[in-house]
Amino acid sequence: MRVLLIGSGGREHALAVGLAADPSVEFLAAAPGNPGIAQVAELHPVTATDPAAVAALAVELSADLVVIGPEAPLVAGVADAVRAKGIACFGPSAAAAQLEGSKAFANEVMDAAGVPTARSFACESAAEVASALDEFGAPYVVKNDGLAAGKGVVVTNDREVAIKHAGECGKVVIEEFLPGPEVSLFVVTDGTAVAPLMPAQDFKRLEDNDEGPNTGGMGAYAPLDWAPADLTERVLRETVEPTLAEMRRRGTPFAGLLYVGLALTPDGPKVIEFNARFGDPETQVVLALLATPLAGLLKAAATGTLAEHPPLRWHDGAAITIVIASHNYPGTPRTGDVITGAEVPGVIHAGTARNSAGELISAGGRVLSVTATGSDLASAREAAYTLVRGVSLPGAQFRTDIALRALNQEIKI
Repeated sequence: MRVLLIGSGGREHALAVGLAADPSVEFLAAAPGNPGIAQVAELHPVTATDPAAVAALAVELSADLVVIGPEAPLVAGVADAVRAKGIACFGPSAAAAQLEGSKAFANEVMDAAGVPTARSFACESAAEVASALDEFGAPYVVKNDGLAAGKGVVVTNDREVAIKHAGECGKVVIEEFLPGPEVSLFVVTDGTAVAPLMPAQDFKRLEDNDEGPNTGGMGAYAPLDWAPADLTERVLRETVEPTLAEMRRRGTPFAGLLYVGLALTPDGPKVIEFNARFGDPETQVVLALLATPLAGLLKAAATGTLAEHPPLRWHDGAAITIVIASHNYPGTPRTGDVITGAEVPGVIHAGTARNSAGELISAGGRVLSVTATGSDLASAREAAYTLVRGVSLPGAQFRTDIALRALNQEIKI
């Protein structure tokens, strides 16, 4: 199989490693890629959000399967352009990708499908924002309606902070706060059949003890031994299958990766958000534990044959990933810092590049993530932090408490 992967972040590096390990993949290209992805794939320049350019590259490379990593190309219609060339593509149509592209649209779909989620209001004026904040009270949850690279959500007890964020976003969705531990569930689907992956937990706040500003994610781990045994089955029944049925009813079936962000509330799991692609950094831990060949799974979803695919297989043990972010992230990150110790197994590249001297340098906010597995959570965690200590990045930021509460059995529903 000849595979083309679109994207250049940590999620795509993890996907590239998984695709390259699939025995059915004879050729793997990535566009535009990054220095880490270059270790396992042939890189090609492309504007990932240009549907015509990506489709033309897929034709040029005689790709049998195109895998689209980031959300922006999906919302831009890249998957539609690739499929129009007769090439199998893993990723939803532009219309279906609005599940991530618009929080208001996602809430409309969930309401129509009877999916358990937070009550919410879509607001476009200061008066509407004030009314919604009064309705729900603190903690205030304010979400940018559109794409915001994982940084469009503010959860705060400070009303002025909530109002300021709403004013910066334009159209926003204000929701009631959902209490309880958060879980990410990835579901591979061809629009009808589903293959749920292993639930994971990520860490959105920048600093230890869930303090500091929201980020795109500072680490993750799996499996979740503290989660209810029937969690996946219940979320498929109450959330995923009704959502897919509603998308089919609308004439915009969702095929690809449905990311379900959940809060495990006292009333059961409720949806915080949908995404239309693999989440970063959870992808790193979930794929590290997946024993089933990745390319075959994604192609089955892309070709409508997922119901015929064998059940998924998993490695024993646990996996942890820890994000190493640049100085000043999630503000305007400092870039151009030289990185050493990062070109070893287990180090996933996200915001990296090479300078004119060929040195590896930082080129984004979340620069790297280190991923390690072990026979249990404790050994995986020790291995991951050993990898972190081997990487040098001036001004680096990383959390020291990834998976610690789970390890100490402190997570309660």
